[in-house]
Amino acid sequence: MPDLPSPQDATEAALFSECWDAVLSYADLCTAGSSAAAELAREAFAEGIRELRAAESGSMRGTGRRSSRLPRIPLLLTAVRTTAAAWEKGGQGHKLDPELRLWLHSDEAARYTGPPLERPIALRGLRDLQQADAELLWLAEAEALPLPLVARRLGLDPATTADELAQVSRLFRDRCHRNHLDSPMDAECRSYARLLDAVTRSPVADTPEDLSRHLATCRQCAEAAACLRLNTGTLPGALAGGVIGWGGLAYLERRRRAAEARLGAGNPDGPDADHDDPAGARSRKARVVRHGPMAAAVVVSLLALAVSLMPFGDGGDTGTAASDNDRGGPVAAPAPSLPPVGTAPSGSAGPDPSSPSPPSAAPSRTARPSRTADPAPEPDPEPQGTSSGAAETPGADSPALCRVDYDVLNQWPEGYQAAVTVTTRHTLDGWRVAFTVPEDHRVTHMWDASAHQTGGRVTATAADYNAHVEAGARLSFGFLTARRGTDTRAYDFTLNGRACEVA
Repeated sequence: MPDLPSPQDATEAALFSECWDAVLSYADLCTAGSSAAAELAREAFAEGIRELRAAESGSMRGTGRRSSRLPRIPLLLTAVRTTAAAWEKGGQGHKLDPELRLWLHSDEAARYTGPPLERPIALRGLRDLQQADAELLWLAEAEALPLPLVARRLGLDPATTADELAQVSRLFRDRCHRNHLDSPMDAECRSYARLLDAVTRSPVADTPEDLSRHLATCRQCAEAAACLRLNTGTLPGALAGGVIGWGGLAYLERRRRAAEARLGAGNPDGPDADHDDPAGARSRKARVVRHGPMAAAVVVSLLALAVSLMPFGDGGDTGTAASDNDRGGPVAAPAPSLPPVGTAPSGSAGPDPSSPSPPSAAPSRTARPSRTADPAPEPDPEPQGTSSGAAETPGADSPALCRVDYDVLNQWPEGYQAAVTVTTRHTLDGWRVAFTVPEDHRVTHMWDASAHQTGGRVTATAADYNAHVEAGARLSFGFLTARRGTDTRAYDFTLNGRACEVA
Protein backbone atom coordinates (compact mmCIF):
# COMPACT_ATOMS: atom_id res chain seq x y z
CA MET A 1 0.00 0.00 0.00
CA PRO A 2 1.48 3.41 -0.91
CA ASP A 3 2.36 5.77 1.92
CA LEU A 4 -0.38 8.25 2.74
CA PRO A 5 0.61 11.93 2.69
CA SER A 6 1.17 13.45 6.11
CA PRO A 7 -1.16 16.20 7.37
CA GLN A 8 1.67 18.68 6.86
CA ASP A 9 2.11 17.54 3.25
CA ALA A 10 -1.61 18.00 2.63
CA THR A 11 -1.72 21.42 4.29
CA GLU A 12 1.25 22.77 2.39
CA ALA A 13 -0.03 21.27 -0.87
CA ALA A 14 -3.33 23.08 -0.33
CA LEU A 15 -1.46 26.30 0.51
CA PHE A 16 0.57 25.92 -2.68
CA SER A 17 -2.57 25.31 -4.73
CA GLU A 18 -4.32 28.40 -3.32
CA CYS A 19 -1.41 30.84 -3.21
CA TRP A 20 1.22 29.92 -5.81
CA ASP A 21 -0.42 31.80 -8.66
CA ALA A 22 -0.64 34.97 -6.55
CA VAL A 23 3.03 34.70 -5.59
CA LEU A 24 4.08 34.07 -9.19
CA SER A 25 1.93 36.96 -10.43
CA TYR A 26 3.66 39.44 -8.16
CA ALA A 27 7.10 37.91 -8.77
CA ASP A 28 6.54 38.43 -12.50
CA LEU A 29 5.89 42.13 -11.88
CA CYS A 30 9.10 42.36 -9.86
CA THR A 31 11.49 40.71 -12.30
CA ALA A 32 13.00 41.29 -15.73
CA GLY A 33 12.41 37.80 -17.15
CA SER A 34 10.28 34.69 -16.80
CA SER A 35 13.02 32.47 -15.41
CA ALA A 36 13.82 35.08 -12.78
CA ALA A 37 10.10 35.34 -11.93
CA ALA A 38 9.83 31.61 -11.25
CA GLU A 39 13.06 31.65 -9.23
CA LEU A 40 11.95 34.63 -7.13
CA ALA A 41 8.51 33.09 -6.56
CA ARG A 42 10.03 29.79 -5.48
CA GLU A 43 12.44 31.37 -2.99
CA ALA A 44 9.76 33.68 -1.61
CA PHE A 45 7.26 30.84 -1.21
CA ALA A 46 9.80 28.83 0.79
CA GLU A 47 10.56 31.87 2.96
CA GLY A 48 6.86 32.47 3.49
CA ILE A 49 6.36 28.87 4.61
CA ARG A 50 9.15 29.35 7.16
CA GLU A 51 7.46 32.46 8.52
CA LEU A 52 4.09 30.75 8.71
CA ARG A 53 5.56 27.80 10.59
CA ALA A 54 7.46 30.07 12.95
CA ALA A 55 4.31 32.06 13.70
CA GLU A 56 2.29 28.91 14.35
CA SER A 57 5.03 27.42 16.50
CA GLY A 58 5.40 30.65 18.50
CA SER A 59 1.67 30.88 19.20
CA MET A 60 1.60 27.28 20.43
CA ARG A 61 4.57 27.88 22.74
CA GLY A 62 3.05 31.09 24.10
CA THR A 63 -0.15 31.84 25.91
CA GLY A 64 -2.38 30.21 23.34
CA ARG A 65 -3.18 33.48 21.58
CA ARG A 66 -2.31 33.37 17.88
CA SER A 67 0.62 35.68 17.13
CA SER A 68 -0.21 38.67 15.01
CA ARG A 69 0.80 38.24 11.39
CA LEU A 70 -0.45 38.99 7.94
CA PRO A 71 -2.89 36.69 6.13
CA ARG A 72 -1.29 33.95 4.07
CA ILE A 73 -1.32 35.57 0.64
CA PRO A 74 -0.07 39.04 1.68
CA LEU A 75 2.54 37.37 3.89
CA LEU A 76 3.81 35.48 0.83
CA LEU A 77 3.69 38.62 -1.30
CA THR A 78 5.71 40.44 1.35
CA ALA A 79 8.19 37.57 1.15
CA VAL A 80 8.50 38.26 -2.58
CA ARG A 81 9.37 41.89 -1.86
CA THR A 82 11.88 41.07 0.89
CA THR A 83 13.48 38.34 -1.24
CA ALA A 84 13.82 40.85 -4.09
CA ALA A 85 15.51 43.25 -1.65
CA ALA A 86 17.92 40.45 -0.69
CA TRP A 87 18.69 39.87 -4.37
CA GLU A 88 19.45 43.55 -4.85
CA LYS A 89 21.74 43.58 -1.81
CA GLY A 90 23.40 40.30 -2.81
CA GLY A 91 24.35 41.30 -6.34
CA GLN A 92 21.41 39.76 -8.21
CA GLY A 93 19.63 43.04 -8.87
CA HIS A 94 20.04 42.61 -12.64
CA LYS A 95 17.23 40.04 -12.46
CA LEU A 96 14.79 42.62 -11.09
CA ASP A 97 12.58 45.21 -12.73
CA PRO A 98 14.60 48.47 -12.98
CA GLU A 99 11.81 50.48 -11.40
CA LEU A 100 11.69 48.11 -8.45
CA ARG A 101 15.44 48.49 -8.01
CA LEU A 102 15.04 52.26 -7.77
CA TRP A 103 12.17 51.86 -5.33
CA LEU A 104 14.16 49.51 -3.08
CA HIS A 105 16.66 52.32 -2.45
CA SER A 106 13.99 54.95 -1.79
CA ASP A 107 12.53 56.39 1.39
CA GLU A 108 9.21 54.81 0.44
CA ALA A 109 10.70 51.30 0.65
CA ALA A 110 12.24 52.15 4.02
CA ARG A 111 8.75 52.68 5.45
CA TYR A 112 8.12 48.93 5.35
CA THR A 113 11.15 48.08 7.47
CA GLY A 114 11.45 51.25 9.55
CA PRO A 115 9.97 52.16 12.94
CA PRO A 116 6.63 50.38 13.47
CA LEU A 117 4.63 53.59 13.96
CA GLU A 118 5.88 54.95 10.62
CA ARG A 119 4.81 51.95 8.55
CA PRO A 120 1.80 52.25 6.22
CA ILE A 121 -1.50 52.52 8.06
CA ALA A 122 -3.17 49.76 6.01
CA LEU A 123 -0.36 47.34 6.89
CA ARG A 124 -0.67 48.08 10.59
CA GLY A 125 -4.47 47.91 10.48
CA LEU A 126 -4.47 44.49 8.81
CA ARG A 127 -2.01 43.14 11.39
CA ASP A 128 -4.26 44.37 14.17
CA LEU A 129 -7.15 42.16 13.05
CA GLN A 130 -7.72 38.63 14.24
CA GLN A 131 -6.20 36.22 11.74
CA ALA A 132 -9.49 34.87 10.38
CA ASP A 133 -10.88 38.39 9.94
CA ALA A 134 -7.77 39.54 8.10
CA GLU A 135 -8.00 36.53 5.75
CA LEU A 136 -11.64 37.35 4.98
CA LEU A 137 -10.90 41.01 4.26
CA TRP A 138 -7.93 40.27 2.00
CA LEU A 139 -9.57 37.51 -0.06
CA ALA A 140 -12.75 39.49 -0.64
CA GLU A 141 -11.25 42.94 -1.24
CA ALA A 142 -7.73 42.48 -2.62
CA GLU A 143 -8.08 39.12 -4.38
CA ALA A 144 -11.60 39.99 -5.61
CA LEU A 145 -12.86 36.45 -5.00
CA PRO A 146 -16.62 35.84 -5.05
CA LEU A 147 -18.00 35.63 -1.52
CA PRO A 148 -19.28 32.03 -1.93
CA LEU A 149 -15.74 30.94 -2.77
CA VAL A 150 -14.31 32.96 0.14
CA ALA A 151 -16.85 31.29 2.44
CA ARG A 152 -15.80 27.80 1.31
CA ARG A 153 -12.10 28.59 1.70
CA LEU A 154 -12.53 29.90 5.23
CA GLY A 155 -15.27 27.53 6.38
CA LEU A 156 -17.88 30.27 6.77
CA ASP A 157 -21.63 30.19 6.34
CA PRO A 158 -22.27 31.62 2.84
CA ALA A 159 -25.54 33.14 4.06
CA THR A 160 -23.76 35.36 6.60
CA THR A 161 -20.41 36.02 4.89
CA ALA A 162 -21.46 39.39 3.48
CA ASP A 163 -22.52 40.61 6.94
CA GLU A 164 -19.28 39.32 8.46
CA LEU A 165 -17.27 41.11 5.77
CA ALA A 166 -19.07 44.38 6.49
CA GLN A 167 -18.35 44.00 10.20
CA VAL A 168 -14.69 43.18 9.56
CA SER A 169 -14.39 46.20 7.24
CA ARG A 170 -15.68 48.49 9.97
CA LEU A 171 -13.29 46.93 12.45
CA PHE A 172 -10.39 47.46 10.03
CA ARG A 173 -11.44 51.08 9.66
CA ASP A 174 -11.38 51.60 13.43
CA ARG A 175 -7.92 50.04 13.67
CA CYS A 176 -6.65 52.28 10.89
CA HIS A 177 -8.09 55.37 12.57
CA ARG A 178 -6.37 54.46 15.82
CA ASN A 179 -3.09 53.82 13.99
CA HIS A 180 -3.39 57.15 12.19
CA LEU A 181 -3.72 58.94 15.52
CA ASP A 182 -0.70 57.02 16.85
CA SER A 183 1.47 57.92 13.85
CA PRO A 184 4.11 60.66 14.10
CA MET A 185 2.62 63.73 12.39
CA ASP A 186 3.07 67.45 12.34
CA ALA A 187 0.70 69.91 13.98
CA GLU A 188 -1.34 70.52 10.82
CA CYS A 189 -1.97 66.80 10.24
CA ARG A 190 -2.84 66.37 13.91
CA SER A 191 -5.39 69.18 13.71
CA TYR A 192 -7.19 67.44 10.82
CA ALA A 193 -7.04 63.84 12.12
CA ARG A 194 -10.32 63.77 14.01
CA LEU A 195 -12.11 65.84 11.38
CA LEU A 196 -10.95 63.33 8.76
CA ASP A 197 -12.42 60.52 10.85
CA ALA A 198 -15.77 62.30 11.16
CA VAL A 199 -16.04 63.19 7.46
CA THR A 200 -15.13 59.71 6.21
CA ARG A 201 -17.66 57.94 8.42
CA SER A 202 -20.47 59.10 6.15
CA PRO A 203 -20.36 58.59 2.37
CA VAL A 204 -22.57 61.67 1.88
CA ALA A 205 -20.78 64.06 4.23
CA ASP A 206 -19.34 67.20 2.66
CA THR A 207 -15.60 67.62 3.04
CA PRO A 208 -14.63 71.08 4.31
CA GLU A 209 -12.57 73.06 1.82
CA ASP A 210 -9.56 73.35 4.12
CA LEU A 211 -9.47 69.58 4.68
CA SER A 212 -9.68 68.98 0.92
CA ARG A 213 -6.70 71.25 0.36
CA HIS A 214 -4.78 69.40 3.04
CA LEU A 215 -5.56 65.98 1.51
CA ALA A 216 -4.39 67.24 -1.87
CA THR A 217 -0.94 68.00 -0.50
CA CYS A 218 -0.39 65.47 2.32
CA ARG A 219 0.27 61.93 1.20
CA GLN A 220 0.11 60.45 4.70
CA CYS A 221 -3.37 61.81 5.36
CA ALA A 222 -4.53 60.87 1.85
CA GLU A 223 -3.47 57.26 2.57
CA ALA A 224 -5.40 57.37 5.83
CA ALA A 225 -8.47 58.71 4.02
CA ALA A 226 -8.34 55.77 1.59
CA CYS A 227 -8.42 53.34 4.53
CA LEU A 228 -11.20 55.19 6.35
CA ARG A 229 -13.66 55.52 3.44
CA LEU A 230 -15.42 52.15 3.34
CA ASN A 231 -18.08 52.68 0.68
CA THR A 232 -16.18 54.54 -2.04
CA GLY A 233 -14.10 51.73 -3.57
CA THR A 234 -10.78 52.89 -2.11
CA LEU A 235 -10.27 49.97 0.29
CA PRO A 236 -8.73 47.45 -2.18
CA GLY A 237 -6.19 50.02 -3.36
CA ALA A 238 -5.39 51.02 0.20
CA LEU A 239 -4.78 47.38 1.14
CA ALA A 240 -2.65 46.55 -1.89
CA GLY A 241 -0.59 49.73 -1.77
CA GLY A 242 -0.12 49.69 1.99
CA VAL A 243 0.66 46.00 2.42
CA ILE A 244 2.52 45.07 -0.77
CA GLY A 245 4.14 48.40 -1.57
CA TRP A 246 5.77 48.60 -5.01
CA GLY A 247 3.51 47.26 -7.75
CA GLY A 248 0.58 46.82 -5.38
CA LEU A 249 -1.98 48.46 -7.64
CA ALA A 250 -0.78 46.56 -10.72
CA TYR A 251 -1.09 43.33 -8.73
CA LEU A 252 -4.57 44.33 -7.59
CA GLU A 253 -5.72 44.86 -11.17
CA ARG A 254 -4.33 41.49 -12.23
CA ARG A 255 -6.27 39.71 -9.52
CA ARG A 256 -9.43 41.56 -10.43
CA ARG A 257 -9.09 40.55 -14.07
CA ALA A 258 -8.33 36.96 -13.11
CA ALA A 259 -11.51 36.88 -11.02
CA GLU A 260 -13.52 38.38 -13.90
CA ALA A 261 -12.09 35.82 -16.31
CA ARG A 262 -13.14 32.94 -14.04
CA LEU A 263 -16.66 34.30 -13.76
CA GLY A 264 -16.82 34.94 -17.50
CA ALA A 265 -15.78 31.35 -18.14
CA GLY A 266 -18.39 30.06 -15.70
CA ASN A 267 -15.70 28.73 -13.39
CA PRO A 268 -15.85 30.76 -10.15
CA ASP A 269 -14.27 27.92 -8.18
CA GLY A 270 -11.26 27.58 -10.47
CA PRO A 271 -7.70 28.53 -9.57
CA ASP A 272 -7.14 32.18 -8.88
CA ALA A 273 -4.55 32.60 -11.60
CA ASP A 274 -3.91 34.88 -14.49
CA HIS A 275 -3.45 31.85 -16.71
CA ASP A 276 -7.23 31.42 -16.51
CA ASP A 277 -7.43 34.60 -18.60
CA PRO A 278 -6.19 33.85 -22.13
CA ALA A 279 -6.82 37.40 -23.28
CA GLY A 280 -4.89 38.77 -20.33
CA ALA A 281 -2.10 36.25 -20.91
CA ARG A 282 -1.71 37.51 -24.47
CA SER A 283 -1.54 41.17 -23.52
CA ARG A 284 1.64 42.25 -21.76
CA LYS A 285 3.25 45.27 -20.26
CA ALA A 286 6.49 43.27 -20.10
CA ARG A 287 9.73 44.00 -21.87
CA VAL A 288 9.49 40.81 -23.89
CA VAL A 289 6.83 38.17 -24.54
CA ARG A 290 7.93 35.05 -22.75
CA HIS A 291 5.38 32.27 -22.84
CA GLY A 292 7.69 29.39 -23.80
CA PRO A 293 10.49 29.88 -21.26
CA MET A 294 7.99 30.40 -18.45
CA ALA A 295 6.36 27.02 -18.96
CA ALA A 296 9.69 25.24 -18.58
CA ALA A 297 10.70 27.49 -15.70
CA VAL A 298 7.55 26.66 -13.73
CA VAL A 299 8.10 22.91 -14.17
CA VAL A 300 11.62 23.33 -12.80
CA SER A 301 10.31 25.53 -10.00
CA LEU A 302 7.83 22.88 -8.87
CA LEU A 303 10.62 20.33 -8.51
CA ALA A 304 12.94 22.77 -6.80
CA LEU A 305 10.18 23.89 -4.45
CA ALA A 306 10.12 20.48 -2.80
CA VAL A 307 13.86 20.75 -2.14
CA SER A 308 13.56 24.29 -0.82
CA LEU A 309 10.83 23.20 1.62
CA MET A 310 13.03 20.72 3.51
CA PRO A 311 12.72 21.09 7.31
CA PHE A 312 13.51 24.58 8.53
CA GLY A 313 14.71 26.04 11.77
CA ASP A 314 12.79 28.66 13.67
CA GLY A 315 12.05 31.73 11.58
CA GLY A 316 12.49 35.29 12.60
CA ASP A 317 9.99 37.82 13.71
CA THR A 318 7.22 38.13 11.17
CA GLY A 319 6.54 41.77 11.83
CA THR A 320 5.53 44.29 14.38
CA ALA A 321 3.34 42.99 17.15
CA ALA A 322 -0.06 44.56 16.78
CA SER A 323 -2.58 45.35 19.42
CA ASP A 324 -5.05 42.69 20.48
CA ASN A 325 -8.49 42.58 19.06
CA ASP A 326 -10.88 44.15 21.51
CA ARG A 327 -13.44 41.42 20.85
CA GLY A 328 -13.29 37.99 22.39
CA GLY A 329 -12.81 36.34 19.03
CA PRO A 330 -12.75 36.99 15.30
CA VAL A 331 -15.87 37.69 13.28
CA ALA A 332 -14.91 34.91 10.87
CA ALA A 333 -14.17 31.36 11.88
CA PRO A 334 -10.43 30.75 12.44
CA ALA A 335 -8.57 29.23 9.51
CA PRO A 336 -6.84 25.87 10.05
CA SER A 337 -3.39 26.08 11.59
CA LEU A 338 -0.27 24.80 9.93
CA PRO A 339 0.94 21.53 11.51
CA PRO A 340 4.16 21.49 13.54
CA VAL A 341 7.47 21.47 11.74
CA GLY A 342 8.20 18.05 10.32
CA THR A 343 8.94 16.36 7.06
CA ALA A 344 8.35 18.66 4.11
CA PRO A 345 6.66 17.46 0.94
CA SER A 346 8.72 15.16 -1.22
CA GLY A 347 9.41 15.86 -4.86
CA SER A 348 6.11 14.24 -5.75
CA ALA A 349 4.13 16.07 -3.12
CA GLY A 350 1.88 18.84 -4.27
CA PRO A 351 -1.68 19.41 -5.25
CA ASP A 352 -3.62 16.28 -5.99
CA PRO A 353 -5.03 15.79 -9.51
CA SER A 354 -8.31 17.41 -8.49
CA SER A 355 -6.57 20.53 -7.23
CA PRO A 356 -5.89 23.52 -9.47
CA SER A 357 -2.57 23.16 -11.22
CA PRO A 358 0.14 25.84 -11.06
CA PRO A 359 0.32 28.26 -13.96
CA SER A 360 1.98 27.13 -17.14
CA ALA A 361 2.85 30.63 -18.27
CA ALA A 362 3.82 33.85 -16.64
CA PRO A 363 0.89 36.10 -15.74
CA SER A 364 0.40 39.08 -17.94
CA ARG A 365 2.13 42.23 -16.77
CA THR A 366 -0.85 44.25 -17.87
CA ALA A 367 -4.25 44.28 -16.33
CA ARG A 368 -6.06 45.10 -19.54
CA PRO A 369 -6.41 43.37 -22.89
CA SER A 370 -4.30 44.78 -25.68
CA ARG A 371 -5.92 46.89 -28.34
CA THR A 372 -5.27 47.44 -32.00
CA ALA A 373 -3.10 50.50 -32.30
CA ASP A 374 -4.54 53.66 -33.71
CA PRO A 375 -3.06 55.16 -36.88
CA ALA A 376 0.20 57.01 -36.42
CA PRO A 377 -0.49 60.33 -34.67
CA GLU A 378 0.21 63.81 -35.88
CA PRO A 379 3.37 65.36 -34.40
CA ASP A 380 2.98 67.43 -31.26
CA PRO A 381 4.86 70.71 -30.80
CA GLU A 382 6.38 69.45 -27.54
CA PRO A 383 10.15 68.68 -27.68
CA GLN A 384 11.19 65.21 -28.76
CA GLY A 385 13.27 63.05 -26.43
CA THR A 386 16.25 61.00 -27.49
CA SER A 387 15.37 57.54 -28.72
CA SER A 388 17.54 54.75 -30.05
CA GLY A 389 14.64 53.17 -31.92
CA ALA A 390 14.04 53.60 -35.62
CA ALA A 391 11.35 55.97 -36.75
CA GLU A 392 7.93 54.42 -37.14
CA THR A 393 6.27 54.27 -40.52
CA PRO A 394 2.79 55.76 -40.31
CA GLY A 395 -0.01 53.42 -41.16
CA ALA A 396 -3.11 51.81 -39.76
CA ASP A 397 -1.21 48.67 -38.84
CA SER A 398 1.71 50.43 -37.10
CA PRO A 399 1.91 49.71 -33.38
CA ALA A 400 1.69 52.68 -31.05
CA LEU A 401 5.02 54.07 -29.85
CA CYS A 402 3.81 54.12 -26.28
CA ARG A 403 1.00 52.84 -24.12
CA VAL A 404 -0.50 54.58 -21.10
CA ASP A 405 -2.19 53.12 -18.04
CA TYR A 406 -4.03 55.85 -16.11
CA ASP A 407 -5.43 54.92 -12.69
CA VAL A 408 -7.29 57.01 -10.12
CA LEU A 409 -6.08 55.63 -6.78
CA ASN A 410 -8.03 57.74 -4.29
CA GLN A 411 -10.58 60.50 -4.55
CA TRP A 412 -12.56 62.81 -2.32
CA PRO A 413 -15.09 65.54 -3.12
CA GLU A 414 -12.55 68.24 -3.95
CA GLY A 415 -9.65 66.22 -5.29
CA TYR A 416 -8.12 62.91 -6.26
CA GLN A 417 -4.83 61.00 -6.46
CA ALA A 418 -3.81 59.37 -9.75
CA ALA A 419 -0.94 57.36 -11.23
CA VAL A 420 0.34 57.23 -14.81
CA THR A 421 2.41 54.36 -16.19
CA VAL A 422 3.79 54.56 -19.73
CA THR A 423 5.32 51.64 -21.64
CA THR A 424 7.65 52.80 -24.40
CA ARG A 425 8.77 50.87 -27.49
CA HIS A 426 11.98 52.92 -27.73
CA THR A 427 14.87 53.64 -25.40
CA LEU A 428 14.57 57.12 -23.92
CA ASP A 429 17.28 59.36 -22.49
CA GLY A 430 14.76 61.89 -21.25
CA TRP A 431 11.00 62.11 -21.42
CA ARG A 432 8.03 64.44 -21.19
CA VAL A 433 4.53 63.03 -20.77
CA ALA A 434 1.76 65.51 -21.54
CA PHE A 435 -1.95 65.04 -20.96
CA THR A 436 -5.13 67.05 -20.63
CA VAL A 437 -7.40 67.41 -17.61
CA PRO A 438 -10.59 69.47 -17.35
CA GLU A 439 -9.98 73.22 -17.32
CA ASP A 440 -10.98 73.67 -13.68
CA HIS A 441 -8.55 70.97 -12.45
CA ARG A 442 -5.21 71.93 -10.94
CA VAL A 443 -2.32 69.54 -10.33
CA THR A 444 -1.11 70.47 -6.85
CA HIS A 445 1.64 67.93 -6.32
CA MET A 446 3.56 65.43 -8.48
CA TRP A 447 6.18 62.82 -7.58
CA ASP A 448 8.76 61.05 -9.77
CA ALA A 449 8.43 63.96 -12.24
CA SER A 450 8.13 67.75 -12.28
CA ALA A 451 4.85 69.29 -13.37
CA HIS A 452 3.97 72.29 -15.51
CA GLN A 453 0.35 73.19 -16.26
CA THR A 454 -1.12 75.63 -18.76
CA GLY A 455 -4.89 75.65 -18.71
CA GLY A 456 -5.94 72.03 -18.82
CA ARG A 457 -2.67 70.80 -20.39
CA VAL A 458 -0.22 69.21 -17.95
CA THR A 459 3.36 68.23 -18.78
CA ALA A 460 5.32 65.83 -16.55
CA THR A 461 9.10 65.97 -17.05
CA ALA A 462 11.45 63.20 -15.95
CA ALA A 463 13.53 63.50 -12.80
CA ASP A 464 17.29 62.94 -13.02
CA TYR A 465 17.09 59.44 -11.59
CA ASN A 466 14.41 58.08 -13.94
CA ALA A 467 15.16 59.93 -17.17
CA HIS A 468 16.66 56.85 -18.88
CA VAL A 469 14.11 54.21 -19.87
CA GLU A 470 14.98 51.06 -21.81
CA ALA A 471 12.96 49.98 -24.83
CA GLY A 472 9.93 47.99 -23.69
CA ALA A 473 10.26 49.27 -20.13
CA ARG A 474 7.93 51.51 -18.18
CA LEU A 475 8.10 54.96 -16.67
CA SER A 476 5.66 56.11 -14.03
CA PHE A 477 4.71 59.07 -11.89
CA GLY A 478 1.83 60.13 -9.67
CA PHE A 479 0.04 63.34 -8.84
CA LEU A 480 -2.62 64.99 -6.69
CA THR A 481 -5.29 67.19 -8.27
CA ALA A 482 -7.70 69.75 -6.87
CA ARG A 483 -11.01 69.89 -8.75
CA ARG A 484 -14.59 70.99 -8.83
CA GLY A 485 -17.25 68.39 -9.43
CA THR A 486 -16.60 64.66 -9.78
CA ASP A 487 -14.58 64.45 -13.00
CA THR A 488 -11.29 62.48 -12.85
CA ARG A 489 -10.56 62.23 -16.58
CA ALA A 490 -7.15 62.59 -18.19
CA TYR A 491 -6.78 62.19 -21.96
CA ASP A 492 -4.70 63.11 -25.05
CA PHE A 493 -1.55 61.53 -23.63
CA THR A 494 1.69 62.10 -25.53
CA LEU A 495 5.24 60.92 -24.91
CA ASN A 496 7.87 63.34 -26.21
CA GLY A 497 5.31 64.77 -28.60
CA ARG A 498 3.93 61.48 -29.98
CA ALA A 499 0.43 60.32 -29.10
CA CYS A 500 0.11 57.23 -26.91
CA GLU A 501 -2.42 54.44 -26.88
CA VAL A 502 -4.47 54.52 -23.67
CA ALA A 503 -5.17 51.10 -22.17
